[in-house]
Amino acid sequence: MNSIQNLDTNHLVGRTIGTSTILKELARGGMAIVFIAFQRTLKRQIAVKLLPKDDLTPEKVELFQSEAEAAAILSHPCIIQIYDVGETEDFLYFTMQLVRGNTLGELLKLSKKQILPSKRVFSLKKTIQLTYQILDALDHAHNYDIIHLDIKPDNILIENHTKRPLISDFGIAKVLRGEDDRGQFVRGSPLYMAPEQILGPTIDGRTDIYAVGTMLFQMLVPDLPIKKYNSHESLLEHKLLDRDGIFLKNPSELNPLLHPEMDRIVYKALAYDPDQRFSTCRDFMKELQWYERKLL
Repeated sequence: MNSIQNLDTNHLVGRTIGTSTILKELARGGMAIVFIAFQRTLKRQIAVKLLPKDDLTPEKVELFQSEAEAAAILSHPCIIQIYDVGETEDFLYFTMQLVRGNTLGELLKLSKKQILPSKRVFSLKKTIQLTYQILDALDHAHNYDIIHLDIKPDNILIENHTKRPLISDFGIAKVLRGEDDRGQFVRGSPLYMAPEQILGPTIDGRTDIYAVGTMLFQMLVPDLPIKKYNSHESLLEHKLLDRDGIFLKNPSELNPLLHPEMDRIVYKALAYDPDQRFSTCRDFMKELQWYERKLL
């Protein structure tokens, strides 16, 4: 059982971390815990992500530092802002922008529970807008040679007030400049992973484009028309071996509001061969703009 899930954090409330005071726990993931904290110097609430030292492995330290360092390079309204990195006797930590809202994954789960099929999808306008904003943020990251590699609904936060998406969790991001010595083993979320990501190091911004294509498909239809697999490993194997992909139907077959041109856009993003995908996020964005202008 993962020890982070059983860690009692009540004693941390009121504790000072850097220039901030911990107020309450917000969320916990596979290796770290996120708290709401009050930053005394600027008199604002922020988020603090803590990695307990008694649960450290070299890989966890690497992922934690990678997330902070990669995101700190970037400045974009749709990317979580990192403020500070440090450590205490018990924790590694970094402080970041506090986002009030839900993940895209949580919102998708809520929509899929609607009784009427027509309510199980986001509006087309909302879907295009969210996808466009996510692509714009990734384009910014790619211009700094940073590839996210774990784009998925659970790593997209939707702010309550503005409804803008914010990309989080750069833990497995790859910086294309310089050497990458993290080893060649598979990291990522199988459904959203491009075939080349499974194989190893030959990746670039088009790898993130594949993941965005999967999310776009997911937002457009009541349920993804995906073949059933009994394990993540079998899904990854199928992605590698079947150049026709893992989806059984076109988006327009499942959503009558879609023009078949959306099928072309989605499947171009999901092409097995990266050379057949959109070459950049900007190219993907232009196609969505064209669809919205001509067919919406």
